[in-house]
Amino acid sequence: MSGNPYQDDRGNKDRSITKDGGGTLVASPGTKEAVHSSNAFLIGDTMSGGYGQGPDILHDCTIAVNPGEIAVIVGPNGAGKSTAMKAVFGMLDVRKGSVRLDGEDITDLTPQARVLKGMGFVPQTSNIFPSLTVEENLEMGAYTREDDFRETMEQVYTLFPILRDKRRQAAGELSGGQRQQVAVGRALMTRPKVLMLDEPTAGVSPIVMDELFDRIIEVSRTGIPILMVEQNARQALEIADRGYVLVQGRNAHTGTGKDLLADPEVRRSFLGG
Repeated sequence: MSGNPYQDDRGNKDRSITKDGGGTLVASPGTKEAVHSSNAFLIGDTMSGGYGQGPDILHDCTIAVNPGEIAVIVGPNGAGKSTAMKAVFGMLDVRKGSVRLDGEDITDLTPQARVLKGMGFVPQTSNIFPSLTVEENLEMGAYTREDDFRETMEQVYTLFPILRDKRRQAAGELSGGQRQQVAVGRALMTRPKVLMLDEPTAGVSPIVMDELFDRIIEVSRTGIPILMVEQNARQALEIADRGYVLVQGRNAHTGTGKDLLADPEVRRSFLGG
């Protein structure tokens, strides 16, 4: 890969994918056709589970994303959004259901093993090494690689030009939005097959949020599937190829970002009318 890969136009493709056994997710009432699940590149399929010996937080929850897509998980506080993300990444027990990546069942793999399989995960907090420089943070992202990663680092600097300017500065001295860029950049240094972002715009200004969303769109244009949890539901659904509205750990509404934004019930219950 040469030059800047974060190019090429991307539309809302609304790809359909079939679930094993022919099942489908429940579509939002305003959606013209159900969003199917499961020959997806990444899928958490009918997941139920929770933390340790505690009760289930997820209940038959399904989320999926394909190459080139942005899939967004939204819902009220306590709906299980970040829990669903962590379940896909292996950070809690999936007691029922499965997680599959590129056709392979990875349900029993540790998070570390999933990274080696190609999953890039950016948690909401504690997602940088504040005492290390920006460039050292990016180098840490390449710790599993044995090849020359300088080209990937150049691609990250092209995507986030401010990081090139601040590459010798301690990451902990950056603004909130810049620290998020470092976190995403470090995940991209692994050359992930799929990128997972847990509330990437938390605590940043609306202007910075828009800039981060623009960069996320650019990453998706390279074909990397992006699965994202967001509190800023309206703005996230505007860039989403598919959206999942969770309520109490269950799928409440599923559809394209466009369809969910147009659904009167979704607008009334989750988007402020």
